[in-house]
Amino acid sequence: MKHLKIAVLALLLITSLGNANAQDKENPWGFSLGVNAIDISTSSDATSGYFGSYDFNGNDVNAVPWLSKFAVTRYIGSGFSAELAGSLNKVDKPWGSSANVTFFGLDLNAKYDLNNLFGQTGWFDPFLYVGVGENWVGTENGVSLNVGAGFNAWISDNVGINFTSGYKKVNTPIDFDMYQHSVGIVWKLGNKDTDGDGVSNKEDKCPNEAGLAEFGGCPDTDADKDGVSDCCDKCPDVPGLPEFDGCPDTDGDGIPDAKDKCPTVAGLKALHGCPDKDGDGVADGDDACPEVPGPKGNSGCPYKDTDEDGVIDIIDRCVEVPGPASNEGCPEVFVDQETVNQAARGINFDTGKSVIRPDAAAILDNVATILNQNQNLQFRFSVEGHTDSTGSAARNMTLSADRANAVKAYLVNKGVSANRLSTQGFGQTAPIDSNATREGRFNNRRVEINQIK
Repeated sequence: MKHLKIAVLALLLITSLGNANAQDKENPWGFSLGVNAIDISTSSDATSGYFGSYDFNGNDVNAVPWLSKFAVTRYIGSGFSAELAGSLNKVDKPWGSSANVTFFGLDLNAKYDLNNLFGQTGWFDPFLYVGVGENWVGTENGVSLNVGAGFNAWISDNVGINFTSGYKKVNTPIDFDMYQHSVGIVWKLGNKDTDGDGVSNKEDKCPNEAGLAEFGGCPDTDADKDGVSDCCDKCPDVPGLPEFDGCPDTDGDGIPDAKDKCPTVAGLKALHGCPDKDGDGVADGDDACPEVPGPKGNSGCPYKDTDEDGVIDIIDRCVEVPGPASNEGCPEVFVDQETVNQAARGINFDTGKSVIRPDAAAILDNVATILNQNQNLQFRFSVEGHTDSTGSAARNMTLSADRANAVKAYLVNKGVSANRLSTQGFGQTAPIDSNATREGRFNNRRVEINQIK
């Protein structure tokens, strides 16, 4: 037993040099050989407490001094492996006589690699297991439930030292508890490096073709001579750049051609690689005015301002005449009533008619010009119609309103806003001359234009 303890300490010292990792899908098979010691719990162990038979100090510990344990494991995935293990030993028969008898156990266990839970720890590879087994003690046999723990200490990529300790509840003619401890050598088997190029399969981008480490395990083939191996080149027939996985950036703007809408002209990332010469945020290809900044809503062109008054044409009510924005681009010409009265003098009508006379049309053209000099809607005017005393009062009231509406229609046709004009008929109620003379009646058949205060 003293020699066994020395051997265990020596093996632990060796493992401090190891840096390999646990069994995995690249090395799915494992095989181990070693020695085991078993201790069957007896009533005499009870005085030592619950773990009285779990150490190596009991008088009933048995160890066969040669290879007495083997195991084969197969990695399943997610840290789990299936293990078939067999062990041979001599034990004190736990019932009847105390003579040594042969013990043989064959166990099927499910193992879980704790590194899968806590992360890889290099050479140290702890695990838990649980399973069932068939156990022969002399001529008797029975089923056992198994539970235990252990670890592999890897001293190379494929070789390590295994330490396992577990408990068995054995069902033979007399149920008994058994503790089993083992130490041995373990090998990982599998296609660690299938093509033998020194790059492990899990790191090898070409696992079935020998290559170089600098090319991820792929051969040094570079058809387009761009320094990116064909295995990793997304554009193997066209020279490109490593940062774009071997694909080109013809205009050198940092955007690969495959994503560049203007691959031959350097541009901006925000515009998918297209240039914006005037910096207005509209790509030159979509900019109707690439040399002059303008809003996107106007195809990259500045809005037109014909009279250069700072009010763009689309909102300027006087496109060709400068005026302030406060007056919608129109000049602030304030028209006084006297000016309108002078201009509107002589808008007369024939007896019983509301048709604009030729001489009155010339007068109205001048009035329209004056009113259009200021388009501000706050300057509104009343177009007022009048008659002489010929005919009935009711008929004259209707006739005067028709005359006012005729004048309004004429002015609107000349560009005066209809919203600035209202009409009213006064009939024969407001003469400015005597209705007893022909000239007086002519003066009374009139239209006046007055500013609404």
